[in-house]
Amino acid sequence: MPDFTDAMMRDRLTQARTYTACVLRKTPRMSEPGSDKIVWEHGRRNMKLNSEGVLAVVCPINDETELSGIGIFAADLDETKRILDGDPGVQAGIFTYEVHSCQGFPGNALP
Repeated sequence: MPDFTDAMMRDRLTQARTYTACVLRKTPRMSEPGSDKIVWEHGRRNMKLNSEGVLAVVCPINDETELSGIGIFAADLDETKRILDGDPGVQAGIFTYEVHSCQGFPGNALP
């Protein structure tokens, strides 16, 4: 791995871009009858947003906590809230979310 000089760091930081991180949480409504169909549509919508480049990273969480997923949106905070407010799982009260402005580097990818 190359050493990163101060000049390399400064250059890389000029490439940083603002994104929005989302933390999605399950509510007790997740266990209600019919919620599985809504969660399925939530997933379908996420796949569409991902294919459009709007939801750059989708990470469902598969443990027994109230956390359901983490996403990185290539949108500002207000646009991300608008997108999430239109989510069928959020609208049905199955999920709640919190969003945070963050920075990242275009082209980063999961291995």
